[in-house]
Amino acid sequence: MEEQIIEILKDETKGKTIDEINKELHYKSIKGINDLQTVLDQMTTEGILHKSKKREYILMSNTKTLKCGYIRINRSGNGFVDVENGPDIFVRSENLNGAINNDFVEVDYSTRNNEAYVIKILKRDLSNLVGEMVSIKNKLVFKPDDDKLNIIVKLTKDSLNQVVEGHKVLVQIIKEIGKRQYLGKIAKIIGHKNDPGVDIIAIALRHGIEVEFSEEVIKELEDIPNVVLENEKVGRKDLTNEMIFTIDGDDTKDIDDAISIKKNNENYILGVHIADVSHYVKMGSSLYDSAFNRGTSSYLADTVIPMIPHQLSNGICSLNPEVERLTISCVMTINKNGKVIDYDIFPSVIKSRKQMTYKNVNKILEEDIVPEGYEDYVSDLKLMAELAKILRAEKVSRGYIDFGLDEAKIIQDENGKAIDVVKRERGVGENLIEDFMIAANETIATHISNMDLPFIYRVHDVPNSEKIEDFKNLIKQMGYQIHTDLNKITPLTMQRVLNELRDKKEFNILSDMLLRSMKKAIYSTNNIGHFGLALTNYTHFTSPIRRFPDLTVHRLLRTYLFENRIDMETINYNEKYLVDVATNSSETEVAAQEAERDVLDMKMAEYMESHIGEEYDGIISSVTNFGMFVELDNLIEGLVHISTLDGYFEYIPEILSLVSDNKRYRIGDTVRVVVVSASKESSTIDFELVGDQNGDKK
Repeated sequence: MEEQIIEILKDETKGKTIDEINKELHYKSIKGINDLQTVLDQMTTEGILHKSKKREYILMSNTKTLKCGYIRINRSGNGFVDVENGPDIFVRSENLNGAINNDFVEVDYSTRNNEAYVIKILKRDLSNLVGEMVSIKNKLVFKPDDDKLNIIVKLTKDSLNQVVEGHKVLVQIIKEIGKRQYLGKIAKIIGHKNDPGVDIIAIALRHGIEVEFSEEVIKELEDIPNVVLENEKVGRKDLTNEMIFTIDGDDTKDIDDAISIKKNNENYILGVHIADVSHYVKMGSSLYDSAFNRGTSSYLADTVIPMIPHQLSNGICSLNPEVERLTISCVMTINKNGKVIDYDIFPSVIKSRKQMTYKNVNKILEEDIVPEGYEDYVSDLKLMAELAKILRAEKVSRGYIDFGLDEAKIIQDENGKAIDVVKRERGVGENLIEDFMIAANETIATHISNMDLPFIYRVHDVPNSEKIEDFKNLIKQMGYQIHTDLNKITPLTMQRVLNELRDKKEFNILSDMLLRSMKKAIYSTNNIGHFGLALTNYTHFTSPIRRFPDLTVHRLLRTYLFENRIDMETINYNEKYLVDVATNSSETEVAAQEAERDVLDMKMAEYMESHIGEEYDGIISSVTNFGMFVELDNLIEGLVHISTLDGYFEYIPEILSLVSDNKRYRIGDTVRVVVVSASKESSTIDFELVGDQNGDKK
């Protein structure tokens, strides 16, 4: 019905009532009309339709000044609406119309100044409300962790029986009892805020990430063997005598990919062998339903919240050394130009020879130092490095975009306290595995795409031209000339832009800003290609322990290729079901990423609590109307509030600068700052400038 409504309204600029819409749909029964009203209400809530005061419906895309999206409230109380296919829209605090952080809102905006006011709050999700019990006037009160929510929650008396001051709790909202006031009850006591790990679990729960498995899931584990049984090997190719091994981080326990290499004349035979998790996590089981709901494993500092229980993810599904494991193999023949000229996809059983670490592999490939126990693998590793170099060159030639962004890593002590923040190391070994996994993912996607069967793809759309134009203007304002023609946006043009900027001192910031101007990669049944990888066909096949889409791809490979089930019933079922898988997987991925970002911010603030008064050199990473954010060498970012600057400064958005009569601060400027405050509780870090050597003289 939704498609029919869109078709009816696609050319309308004034809107239609439900009666006018129904004239074209011809519903005569009360049930039919009620169903139509339900769909119209749902489409309005989702921001597809705008409903006027006259109860007329129009496509949001056909309106001139209406947009919708999730609103983020910043520390100054102002909001930014994240609009799909367009720049963020600014909403001043006085124009929020009761909206709170993360509300899905409809706004009316002026294209002249890109500001807006909230018309309607379409959706408000308070289902994952986490906070702390605090004592105010000798009374226990619930304080939400997200202080930008600006709501009051009163708890039922029976909720308070077992809680004490300092407890982190998950609250279930019962009903709204006033403007921004709610009645709720405690659904779960997470633990005391000072207990190790409680801070991270609280953030996970706030993002709707399940941290415990149900009794039904735990019960099903009893029926899963700890070793590969003889009958499970039937129909599988035996690769246990092949030279196959794994390469992962030092602390990795859930190993889902193994590799092998040979050379046949000028061609390379690359084997990518992936844990066959779908053999154990079957559709219809509680394990499967739980994996679907989680969608992904979450890696929060050094805490792992797995998609499937550790008994599987670290046990029978993990490609541990010297034990047999069930896998699905993709063995590719790759020529000297990095092209896959032949391949085979099949169920297999392997026995990994060794669990290697990136650190030791990089010693061999970067320093020619052979750690003890690696002597028998040197020739294979060097052959792999040779192939990876060819594959990377082929990727770059077609337009692969390497943003070169650094990532921060939190170092914690035995009590879970952040004691250092460092940049993640990325060497030849890490790039090698990435290149091999991309090759396998593309090969799998291409094979199923050629069969024209329902599938789940990893897609990345073409960037929005407006955001690219904004980026161009920023570069110009910073005094840099880009020679690449950005009128035609292709992966190669984006790659060339990055290469032009790579030697600039602000490269990391500029690269991040260009990345933000691009759309996010998502999962979809509609194969539009992957812009960032410059690929026509791409999927996620290589991490079924950690990602539900990969688990789904394995199930589809078994269905289509190994069992040859491509009848219409199977096709019709997958066409419908995979849409839900793609949507849910994209949403849970975002939730995990946001939780990871929040944990990172919290732990950085916790680390800086021990460094108040210390001075650092940094670079201005962003400028706002309330100050500027400064990024340090270890990627920690803090705010220099405009009120702490010497003199009167005005924010000039066109040049992303703070300007006074004789000074200017802009993105990319190097400054020296002192840490004046930091709060783990609010995940904030505040700097002040040191001396008058900062900024540009006008």
